[in-house]
Amino acid sequence: MASTPTAPTGGCIIAFFDVDNTLLRGASIYHLGRGAFRRGMLTVRDLLVFGWQQLRFIAVGENNLHLERVRERALELAGGYSEADLVELANEVYDRYISPKLWPESVALANDHLARSHQVWLITATPTAIAKVIAGRLGLSGALGTEIEAVDGILTGRLVGEVLHGRRKADAAHALATRLGADLTECWAYSDSRNDIPLLGLVGHPVVVNPDAALARHAKTHGWLQLRLRASSIRAARRSGKEAGGDKKRQAD
Repeated sequence: MASTPTAPTGGCIIAFFDVDNTLLRGASIYHLGRGAFRRGMLTVRDLLVFGWQQLRFIAVGENNLHLERVRERALELAGGYSEADLVELANEVYDRYISPKLWPESVALANDHLARSHQVWLITATPTAIAKVIAGRLGLSGALGTEIEAVDGILTGRLVGEVLHGRRKADAAHALATRLGADLTECWAYSDSRNDIPLLGLVGHPVVVNPDAALARHAKTHGWLQLRLRASSIRAARRSGKEAGGDKKRQAD
């Protein structure tokens, strides 16, 4: 793995983090599906579809058509539930499925930015309500995600605007930087996908994390920093957490 980048100190600086395969291993929408299945909101067939897409995502990277179909199905299933239901589900999914899949190195990078008084924003195609839960649980500055329409607090299963993806991510990041008065040449962005090249190219410090083949080639051509993370680091973090928990329990005894 390449050496961990050190973020500079300075004025208003934003670090933008993609979520899927950048902050966590796999697709957050799949973990949401697992949680929904536990609550009886999904059928076995739906869960199998979500699981198959998760395996493909980990193995070969983001596939626009497949992920779009999964997101469309997820939106349909969300229709009729309340916004509060979605937030409650997101918190449960974070504790049960997402937290154990977080890349320790990516979390450390986010914390490094925060320690330097930078703002850290998640920017993802994941529904905003879920992205905000992840950001809140990690103590980050905020989250930009895909907006799901709600009427009187009840989700309709339709989008407000379009999925926050590709060029739209870059536009959203630019708008946030403008609102916060950040100099984009001093900002950072982290992503694994070729679809985020517009976002990565927007900032002065692009970092690609476990990039797909197209992004790896683009990053090499443009001299962008590349980080290669391994599932073993997640397993090591889990073991460390279990050992620390065991030590605390023994001390309490």
